[in-house]
Amino acid sequence: MMYLSHFQLQQYPFSLTPNTGFYVGLQGHQQAMEVLQTALNHGEGFIKVTGEVGTGKTLLCRKLLNEAPAHWSLAYIPDPNLDPQQLRWALALELGLKQSDNIDQLQLAHLLQRQLLLLAGAGRQVVLLIDEAQALPDDTLEALRLLTNLETEQRKLVQVVLFGQPELDKRLAQPGFRQLRQRISFSYQLAQLQQPEVAAYLRQRLQIAGSALMLFSPLAVWLLSYYSRGIPRLINLLAHKALLLAYGAGLSRAGWRQMYLAAADTEDVRHPALHWLLVATATLALLWYLAPSALLSWSLR
Repeated sequence: MMYLSHFQLQQYPFSLTPNTGFYVGLQGHQQAMEVLQTALNHGEGFIKVTGEVGTGKTLLCRKLLNEAPAHWSLAYIPDPNLDPQQLRWALALELGLKQSDNIDQLQLAHLLQRQLLLLAGAGRQVVLLIDEAQALPDDTLEALRLLTNLETEQRKLVQVVLFGQPELDKRLAQPGFRQLRQRISFSYQLAQLQQPEVAAYLRQRLQIAGSALMLFSPLAVWLLSYYSRGIPRLINLLAHKALLLAYGAGLSRAGWRQMYLAAADTEDVRHPALHWLLVATATLALLWYLAPSALLSWSLR
C-alpha cells in the first residue's frame, strides 16, 4: 500500500479523483457554492462557474449533486460534446423518459416540455448541470438557451449550470451569443490558491486521510505553492509524488528536495530551473515570516 502505513494514513490524501469526501472549504470554493445555491434557490435560468484546468470545477459539481435538496430533479451531463438532439435526449433520459427511434425532434421537444411541466406541477425543481461546458457546440449552446425559455408564470421549468474553462467566457463574448450571455444572471470564477491556502489545503486533506501531522516541511510547502501555481490538481499530484519520494528515502516527511524532484518529473508545472535560487529565496522568506526580529538582529551584526 505504498506509503500509507509509513505515514500512518488510512487513505491516500492526494488522489486526482474528484472525491467530495476530501472537499476542503477554502474561501473561493465556499463562495462559489454560495453563489450556486443562492442562484438556484432564486430560480435563475443560467448560472456559470469558470476556472483554469484543475481548479476544482468538477468537485464543486459533484458536491452540488450530493447535497441537492430532495425537491430537486438533477440532470448531469459530464461530456457535453453533443448536438442539440443528443442534448435533449440526454436531459429526457435523466428526467425519466425512455429513448425511442420513432420519436422525431419535434415530438421529443413536446415530450420534454410535458415532462418538465409535470415535474413543476409536482413541486420539483429541474437543474441541468453541464461539466466541461467549453466543449459545447455552438448550435447546442443555442438549444440550451431555448430550453430556458420554457417557463410557467412563476418560474423557469429548467435551470442550467455551466462549469467550464476560461475558453467558455471567450466563446460567450462573441456577438452571436449575446442573447445567451445576457441570460447568465450569476457567474463565478475560481481563482488559484495562495500560499497560506495551499498550506491549509494540505493540512485538511492529511487530517481527512487520518494524519494529525504535517507531512511537508515549510520549505516544501512554499515550493509546492510556487510549482503548482496554486492549482489543486497539480498540488495533489506534486504532494503525492513528494510523499512517495520521502517514503522511498525513509523520511518522516517530504522536504524541499522531494518537492523539487516531484516538480522535475511533472508536466505543466512552473519549471524547476534555478532551484538553488528558489530554495534560498524561500528560506529567507520563511525566516522573515517566522522570526523577523531574529533575522534583523543577525543582519545588523
